[in-house]
Amino acid sequence: MSFPLDTARTAAFDLGPPDAHTAVLLLHGFTGSPWEVRPLAESLADRGFFVRAPRLPGHGTIPEDMLWVTWRDWLAAAETSFDSLSRYPRVCVAGLSMGALLGLLLAERHGARVAKLVLMAPVMRVQQRLGRLLDAVGPGVSSGLTPRWLEKKGTDLEDDEARQKSPVLPRYPLARLFDLFELQRMARRVAPRVTAPTLIARAVNDHVVQPESIEALHHAMRGSTLLVLQRGFHILPHDLDRARLITEVAEFVDG
Repeated sequence: MSFPLDTARTAAFDLGPPDAHTAVLLLHGFTGSPWEVRPLAESLADRGFFVRAPRLPGHGTIPEDMLWVTWRDWLAAAETSFDSLSRYPRVCVAGLSMGALLGLLLAERHGARVAKLVLMAPVMRVQQRLGRLLDAVGPGVSSGLTPRWLEKKGTDLEDDEARQKSPVLPRYPLARLFDLFELQRMARRVAPRVTAPTLIARAVNDHVVQPESIEALHHAMRGSTLLVLQRGFHILPHDLDRARLITEVAEFVDG
């Protein structure tokens, strides 16, 4: 067993006035936690939006908790959180990395109920060669791999201070990577059918996401807006260009 992360930093949270006209659902990334989207949530709450940031099942605690979940649990949790905001006249969805994939699926399923969609560093395809190889060969190959855990030594952040403060899940089951690949396939299929106004944000130096896959997403989603950040890596809300990202997202949601 592993030592748990600081759950005070990785816990789900709500911010902002409960009686707001607009609610924003914020979804974190694969092996991450709501900590990843906290700066954006605080800014949106300061502007008068109600913000809900759930912690996806298996995330933000100990690696072993990731053994008992799949992409179905993550999507179901996103659906439950979205449904919990049904009393708000206007609901927007914003996701980071894998959270962006879940946001795409919610937007396709719920149509006009999603007023605005924000996709931050959407991990449509991974950049790492090993990840692309595993995606190509499929989950059957995992039965011959030992150990069946993948180590995670840090977070893809250029900002030194944010990187040092980042709660990092030290390892995760290889099987969960195939769940991520399944969400990628689903998101790529539904993206052209999404009708919500969409803002896509990426950083040129992101080490996680294949940049061509985000360009392809932008072209597949007619009318989407692409924001390219020149500084920072993958965890955009905490990185060097976070001020610009937060401003752009807030104005987009408010527009």
